[in-house]
Amino acid sequence: MKRGLLLVNLGTPDAPTTGAVRTYLAEFLSDPRVIDINAAGRWLLLHGVILRTRPAKSAHAYQQIWDKDRGSPLLYHSQDLAAAVAARLGDGWAVALAMRYGNPSITAGLAELATCDRIVVLPLFPQYASSSTGSAVEAVYAAASRGAHVPSVSVVPEFFDDPGFIAAFAAVGRPVLDELRPDHVLFSFHGLPERHMTAIDRSGGQHCLQRADCCATITDVNRRCYRAQSYATAAALARALELADGTHSVSFQSRLGRTPWIQPYTDVVLPELAQRGIKRLAVMCPAFVADCLETIEEIGMRARDQWQALGGERLELVPSLNATPAWADAVTALARRAVS
Repeated sequence: MKRGLLLVNLGTPDAPTTGAVRTYLAEFLSDPRVIDINAAGRWLLLHGVILRTRPAKSAHAYQQIWDKDRGSPLLYHSQDLAAAVAARLGDGWAVALAMRYGNPSITAGLAELATCDRIVVLPLFPQYASSSTGSAVEAVYAAASRGAHVPSVSVVPEFFDDPGFIAAFAAVGRPVLDELRPDHVLFSFHGLPERHMTAIDRSGGQHCLQRADCCATITDVNRRCYRAQSYATAAALARALELADGTHSVSFQSRLGRTPWIQPYTDVVLPELAQRGIKRLAVMCPAFVADCLETIEEIGMRARDQWQALGGERLELVPSLNATPAWADAVTALARRAVS
C-alpha cells in the first residue's frame, strides 16, 4: 500500500510585489475562518479597506526577507523539510507540500499523491486554531472529495506538546541561549482575536478569558484553546531549556484591527521588560515551524529596532525549526504514528 504525506503550511505570495501580495491577501482574508464576520461585512472590510493599503506595506516587508535565489523563506524552508522527511520515510511513502493559500495549492499537493491509497495530512501548526488548522483541514477534505476516487485521509492533530517538537525547538534554541546568555526569554506566539478563543469554550462562557489563569493548564474545557496550548508549549520549552522561574514569559504578536486580541501583546511587553532592567533578550516563536515574515521581519527586525530604542543591548530571534534534522525526525515520527 502506497502512503502519502501532505504537509500543509499557511502560504506566501508568489513574489514580494504589491500585485502578488494583493492576490495572496485577497485569498487569505476571504476565508470566513480568518475574518469571521458576515460575508457582506467581510467583503467590504477586505475590498474597501485592507486591499487598498495593506498590499504595498506588506510587499515592502516581504522585500526585506526575500531570498534572491530561493524566494520566500516560508516556502523554501517547507520544501527543504518535505525533502528531508521524504528521505526518512523511504520508498513506501510519497511526500507533497501544500499551502492553504497561494502556491503550491492543496489541490496540486493532493494531485502529487494521486496514486496513494492512504494520505496522512499534517497541518504545520503546532497549536490548534480554527483560522489555521481548522481552515486547512476543511480545505483538504473539500479538495480530496471532488474526484471520482476519494482517498482515505487521516489528519495529524495539533502537536503543541509533542516531545519531538519540543526537543527540536530546544535544540535550535540552546546554542542561541548559550551564546547570548539572556536576562530573559520571551516566547512570542501569533495572536488571534479573543472571540476565536471564546468560540471553542466548552464551559458555556464560564471559563475562557474569565480569569487571569484560565490558560494555565489544559483541561477538558480548554483542550482545543490556542492560547492554552501556547502556554503549554512555552512551559514545555522552558523545562527542556532548564529556564529558571521568572526568566521567561509569553506574549502574542501580529494583531490587526480594533477588536480585542489575546494578551499580553508582544510590542507592549517589550517596554515592560526594558523597564525591569532586562538588557539581553532572546525571543522564540514556537507557533511557527518555518521562518517567515512574522519571525524574520516582525521580530528579527521591527522588534529588535523597538528593543534598541528602549535601551536594550541585544534582542536575538531564535531561528525556527525549518528543516533541521531533529524537526525532520519529529515530523517523520508524527506521520508514522498516524498510520501505525
